[in-house]
Amino acid sequence: MGVWFITGSSTGFGRVLADELLAEGQLVVATARRPEVLQSLSDEFGERVLTTALDVTDEASIAAAVAAAISTFGRIDVVVNNAGFGAVGAIEEFTDAEVRHQYDTNVFGALNVIRHTMPVLRAQGSGHILNITSVAGHRSRPGFGLYSSTKFALEAIGEALYHELQPMGIHVTNVEPGGFRTDFAGRSLLRAAAENPAYVETAHANIAWINDVNGKQPGDPAKAARAMIDLVTMVNPPLRLPLGKDSLAGIRAKLAEVTADLDRMEAVASSTDF
Repeated sequence: MGVWFITGSSTGFGRVLADELLAEGQLVVATARRPEVLQSLSDEFGERVLTTALDVTDEASIAAAVAAAISTFGRIDVVVNNAGFGAVGAIEEFTDAEVRHQYDTNVFGALNVIRHTMPVLRAQGSGHILNITSVAGHRSRPGFGLYSSTKFALEAIGEALYHELQPMGIHVTNVEPGGFRTDFAGRSLLRAAAENPAYVETAHANIAWINDVNGKQPGDPAKAARAMIDLVTMVNPPLRLPLGKDSLAGIRAKLAEVTADLDRMEAVASSTDF
């Protein structure tokens, strides 16, 4: 039985993962900006769950949540960086404030949580960090460039951490979902404030697609949660866990695109050395 520390537990993967873990007898620190929305977890599972406030953009609230977790359960075994939100729009359309809001949550928020939980994991000499990234962390498409850039950043952070922490007995996995039936494309989605008609056939066309697919995504969040729980039991867990056939296809398509560019430009690349 382990102690799971989950950010963004009110909805989506965070809530489904908390439900699955508690149902099988694990201990969970479920966090949200408004912890009152987690009351049903406390009502059902009692002392096996700690529900507490955590805003990933507020380091004081992260420190308080980590301290509460240690005070309650004595340790943290798995940290799940789940808190985040999507943003759609052409790159030109986003305001500076919108860009910073996206990065403050998706990138700097995850870094804040990592910095505050790492001393606990290092002192234990064990633990596992799960960063919820996305297939969009491998492949950026029109209309999703801002969101993808935050997931690219989290992929890079996780990859470096994987190698930095291996000698300490701490695992890191970037979890890369495709389309799942969460509220990603619903109320949680930020849309660029200023639409520019120049992008009707590119960014806006892709955004229209995500509107159409909302609620019909192929991925089952409960099965994703199960895959994450099973991953943590592995002796040698991987750096990357793609989830969904669409994630596999998207990542493989990106790798094929990169390989094609490498092959096409190999002579030019090789010619630039001294």
